Amino acid sequence: MRQEDIWDAETAAQYDTPGVGAFAPEVLDPMVDRLAALAGGGRALEFAIGTGRVAVPLAERGVPVAGIELSQPMIDVLRAKVDEATIPVVNGDMATARVPGEFSLVFLVFNTISNLLNQSEQVECFRNAARHLTAGGRFVVELGVPALRSLPPGQPARVRHAEPGYLAMETYDLVRQRMISHHLRFGEGREARLFRTPHRYVWPAELDLMAQIAGFELESRHADWTGGEFTDESAAHVSVYRLP
Repeated sequence: MRQEDIWDAETAAQYDTPGVGAFAPEVLDPMVDRLAALAGGGRALEFAIGTGRVAVPLAERGVPVAGIELSQPMIDVLRAKVDEATIPVVNGDMATARVPGEFSLVFLVFNTISNLLNQSEQVECFRNAARHLTAGGRFVVELGVPALRSLPPGQPARVRHAEPGYLAMETYDLVRQRMISHHLRFGEGREARLFRTPHRYVWPAELDLMAQIAGFELESRHADWTGGEFTDESAAHVSVYRLP
C-alpha cells in the first residue's frame, strides 16, 4: 500500500469531521494553544498538513503557517478552506521536500511520522525538519506509544475499538516494527467497507536517537498537549526537540 494511494480523493473528502473526533474543540484547542506558544512569534511549518485540521486554526491565531503534504486530494480539500497565499503548501514527501524560507517551529502530529515505513525515512524526516529551522528552532512530534503490552499472548492482533457498525483493530509484525490499522464499517446486511493504513511504530527512546542524529536535543516530553506527565502508562506523547 502506497501512502499516496491510501490518501486518495475519496478518503480526503471523508477525512474532516467538524466538531467531533480529531476535530473536536477539546482536542484541537490545547494543541493549537501549545503550538502557537512554541512558535514564539515566528513561522511554523507542518509536515503532512493534510486538510488543515491544525494549520487553519493555528493560522487564525496569527501564526504564519506553511505545509508539506504528499496527497494532492488532501491539499485540494485544504484549498477549499484557505488559499495558497494564506497557507502555502508544497506537494511532496515530508522526509525530503523543501519549503522556501526558515521557520521557528516544525510540527508533525497525529502519529504521522509512523507513515514513513522504515527507520531511514524517519531519520530523514528529522533531518528535513532541522534543515527548515532557525538556530534554537523546535520540532514537535505527537506519537502513540506502541501498544504491544495489550497484544494477547502469542497473537499478532488486538481490537482497539468496537461499537455498533464499526470495528478498529491493529495487526503487528514485531520483527519489522510494522503495524497495520484496520477500520471496518458495516451495517445490518452482509456488506462491509475496510480502510487500512500501514505504519512503522517507534518507541520514544528510538525517536530520541533519531533526533540526536539530526542534531536535536529533547527539550520536553508530555503525555498530552495540556502538559500531562508522561509515565510508563501513557498511551501517547508530545515530544519537543530543539536545535542548539
